[in-house]
Amino acid sequence: MSEPDDDLPRADRLGPAGEGRPLRLIPRDGLDAALAALPPAQRAWAEANGFKGRLGQTLPLPSEDGAVDGARFGWGDAAARARSRFHLGAFAAKAPKGAWRIEADLPPQDLEEAALGWLLARLRFEDYKAAPLPAATLAAPEGVDPDRVHRLADAVALTRRLIDTPAEDMGPARIEAAARALAAAHGAAASSIVGDALLAENFPMIHAVGRAAAPGREPRLIRFDWGGEGPRITLVGKGIAFDTGGLGIKPGASMALMKKDMGGAAQVLGLARAIMDAGLKVRLTVLIPSAENAISGPAFRPGDVLRSRKGLTVEVNHTDAEGRLVLADALALGDEAAPDLMLCFATLTGAARVALGPELPPFYTDDEALAADLSAAAAHVADPIWRLPFWPGYEEKIEPAIADLDNAPAGGMAGSITAALFLKRFVEAAGAFAHFDVYGWTPASKPGRPKGGEAQGLRAAFEVIAARAASGSGAA
Repeated sequence: MSEPDDDLPRADRLGPAGEGRPLRLIPRDGLDAALAALPPAQRAWAEANGFKGRLGQTLPLPSEDGAVDGARFGWGDAAARARSRFHLGAFAAKAPKGAWRIEADLPPQDLEEAALGWLLARLRFEDYKAAPLPAATLAAPEGVDPDRVHRLADAVALTRRLIDTPAEDMGPARIEAAARALAAAHGAAASSIVGDALLAENFPMIHAVGRAAAPGREPRLIRFDWGGEGPRITLVGKGIAFDTGGLGIKPGASMALMKKDMGGAAQVLGLARAIMDAGLKVRLTVLIPSAENAISGPAFRPGDVLRSRKGLTVEVNHTDAEGRLVLADALALGDEAAPDLMLCFATLTGAARVALGPELPPFYTDDEALAADLSAAAAHVADPIWRLPFWPGYEEKIEPAIADLDNAPAGGMAGSITAALFLKRFVEAAGAFAHFDVYGWTPASKPGRPKGGEAQGLRAAFEVIAARAASGSGAA
């Protein structure tokens, strides 16, 4: 199968403000007034089609010549809207062709979410099969910055495409190619350390996890640096191209979605794209430890003790807990530069999904200001995340008898927290640190979120980084 193109995916663009047929959003409590305002023929049409203003209910309105004159879109009530996001995506995915403009008395932030939901709903993964949509566009709502919306949609487009690409075509070398393409597009300096060179450069755990992979799929540490002023921001993303579980092999059903185990790397690249597109005044470093957790003679084994870049030793009690191993070496490198802020994204534990489900990823930080900023940003931009604790009472769970750390504590409890505590041991000098345990996948299509790879926490993190860049310091 041929490799996907290395060009950066781009979302649709919003049209000029004020152009297009009216798309009026109708809340349940405004239904009677909205129907009364229609001409008699259109009012009869609305009643005949059972339009009640339910959230997501769509009613195209015919003109006298049979063309589409406009549309009404059910906006439901506050309780219904609170249960999901990107409601306008339900219309965008099936909108009649042509230009549309929103008519609604909404706050600017809600209009921005509506516009972003439109663009995200129209993203399609077409590298292997065409999935065309009607040629519809949305005018930029009044008071909404289209460049900002495009920037965020493009970041999500890159993240989704990387995750959706099958592991056959998205091995460590292809992840590196994607990072280099993004770096080149913004004049960033990119480099990589590949295969046995990882040992010479003191990244032993990245090497151990990936040393069993086939030729051409060697493990690597991918890096690029961008920007020359402002706070130092380091982004670390887990880039496991495919996770068999290693010698502790996963059941077949658990392996089915493991192409998304590089979702942390995909999100870091999407976030870096938004930062660079916005021209934020930051000194950005992106670090992606990438490997394939494969099975062959050289595979690392249960009971092995690995020495990390930081010097800490790690007993391997399960080879399926490999993500924290590669991240540890990368975090140690990032920490050596004492960044003002270091963020880590990883599809790390099933325990996080048991606790919070697929669409509410936990994040961990012991910096109260950062936690408050992330939570506020998540609410502001409809990018939900939820703080869980670096609970010190569980530290002993990651301390085995024969090494400094245990990569997979026995007992099965608090798995997301113990993984986060493990990563935290490799961060000491950073001014602030947060780890996001993301799922990176939408299991069933929802408005603005087609089934497949997904960005989670990316937009909230961008808001925080943008605020810190504007303030010129490590804290907003």
